[in-house]
Amino acid sequence: MRFEFATATRIVFGEGALAEVPAAARELGARALLVTGRSPERVALPAAATFAVEGEPSIDMVRRGVETARAARSDVVVAIGGGSAIDAGKAIAALASNGGDVLDYLEVIGKAQPLTRPSVPFIAIPTTAGTGSEVTRNAVLASREHRVKASLRSPFMLPRLAVIDPELTYGLPPAITASTGLDALTQLIEPYVSARANPMTDALCLQGMRRAAGALARACRDGGDRKARSDMALASLFGGLALANAGLGAVHGFAAPVGGMFPAPHGAVCAALLPQAMEINIRALRAREAASDALGRYTAVARTLTGSAEASAEDGAAWVGQLCRELGIPPLSTYGVRGEDVPALVEKAARASSMKGNPIALTAEEMGELLTRAM
Repeated sequence: MRFEFATATRIVFGEGALAEVPAAARELGARALLVTGRSPERVALPAAATFAVEGEPSIDMVRRGVETARAARSDVVVAIGGGSAIDAGKAIAALASNGGDVLDYLEVIGKAQPLTRPSVPFIAIPTTAGTGSEVTRNAVLASREHRVKASLRSPFMLPRLAVIDPELTYGLPPAITASTGLDALTQLIEPYVSARANPMTDALCLQGMRRAAGALARACRDGGDRKARSDMALASLFGGLALANAGLGAVHGFAAPVGGMFPAPHGAVCAALLPQAMEINIRALRAREAASDALGRYTAVARTLTGSAEASAEDGAAWVGQLCRELGIPPLSTYGVRGEDVPALVEKAARASSMKGNPIALTAEEMGELLTRAM
């Protein structure tokens, strides 16, 4: 057995942890660029310059952010917000020190050159419990021209400090709590059944699934439930740690092309796809690889989520499907996905790096069924 595990240099978790950021930033640099969501006035952190991220990050947005950082001579980047703000900040910090253009380094649609220098010191502060981007080594960027999302990826992009303060999630509305929470759950289930799973990520995934199973619906019903919010913040963190070290699967294989072609939030896409992917993966495994360890892992997922020692792998998929219905997750057709889009999306998903971690190679027909059922 051989595996590696890499993450942020330092992780701080706990209510009130945000108060530690100004001092930590001063230790890393003298002039901070603060990357925020679309409402920077809600953030009370000192900075030499501020860059607001409106919507999911794009190539052009990162270019503008790098220009802002260089004009302000920023020597530390602090990102506070959801996954979009953190991914944008991560990319800006990387490009600010490496030079060149985003497309020099971007996968799939760029030159995929490796970054050769460490990023400007980067601090990540999530305000949602979903993406786990505060502990991953990549940033997902949209290309409007190519109608796709692609990753900027390097070990140099791991944050120097990740600060997870559950208090920052108290004000999230139920719909965002649901979609980001199901993204977190996806990022616990997919690495656990991944072909690249290892003992460290297994422990994180099982603990995260257990917490999310008991907390997600409660956090949606009562945003001020401190225990539920704390458990979801931990589940999100554990999912980020797991995906960065064990990979993902079919849900995220589809999430990038769907998000690139349609105005669909990443978490909502993952939520719509997750129960369908679980069902189809389990069916394919039973049909073609009945001796696969992944079937036992899906059974463990089911027993962790349902709390029943007798649950089958299929029961886990059914439990997730019921949770999605309970939380009002909309189908992908809400965002404009139609039957005629299926072949192009299947083709793009088949080439996605996340698909390599899926526990079984799905056929084009199975992939098409997965997507169609999520519509």
